Amino acid sequence: MGRSVDAVLFDIDETLIDLQAAMGSTLQAVGADDLTHFTAADWEAYTSLFAADPQGHYDAYLSGRLGFADQRVLRLQHARERAGLAPLDSDAARAWNEAYEAALPRYFRAFDDVVPLLNALEARGIAYGAVSNNVHDYQRAKLDAAGLQRIKVLVGIDTVGAAKPEPAIFHEGVRLLGSEPERTAYVGDNPTVDAVGAANAGLLGVWLDRTDNPSPVHPRRSSSSLGGGHTIGSLGELLELVWRGLRARFVLGPEAVYSYISC
Repeated sequence: MGRSVDAVLFDIDETLIDLQAAMGSTLQAVGADDLTHFTAADWEAYTSLFAADPQGHYDAYLSGRLGFADQRVLRLQHARERAGLAPLDSDAARAWNEAYEAALPRYFRAFDDVVPLLNALEARGIAYGAVSNNVHDYQRAKLDAAGLQRIKVLVGIDTVGAAKPEPAIFHEGVRLLGSEPERTAYVGDNPTVDAVGAANAGLLGVWLDRTDNPSPVHPRRSSSSLGGGHTIGSLGELLELVWRGLRARFVLGPEAVYSYISC
């Protein structure tokens, strides 16, 4: 038997908001003169590498070893190096980060399936909110810029001093929705941090693996080791799961390692 659901929590980046597209537009908008030779394929590879952060700089930010601006610049420097470009000096890197920060909010957009789903959840009396691996105010501004002001419940890493996949950050979202973990679904694009992390915290974990817009949070090995849980290809598929109840059990093999994404 599945478990009934009366509340849903969402990840934000690459779940509700198309962050990789926003990153790509911003990178081009603030691109330096030495990037004018880039083809469309070059920009795609450059953006994908910047977003995927294979060196784990955002993880270092979450653990307190790097500042937010520092992790972003380091990811840029790595993308530049892989593109055969010289690194930016400290002044140029600072100026680039300021320009990037100013431009990025102009490109925040919700995925097309977000508003219809929120409308449907409201019609059925199902509470919803968001839990994110970034600070509250930054993500609040991001949701607002993307036209998602209706999402009132928002938990960031500074809310309880914890980051996903720690149970405390999920549980705070559940508390604010007035639900219980076993009656709350959590939906996110990262199978380890979101789906498995939520399941380990007692929630009903759902991995959003967008078939038409794959997340840059790619498994470095086959995701076949992720089994026994729910995977959906769009948010439109979530209602069916919520309506008939969910059963969530995720088993993750030790060879499956996943990365974070940030902006």
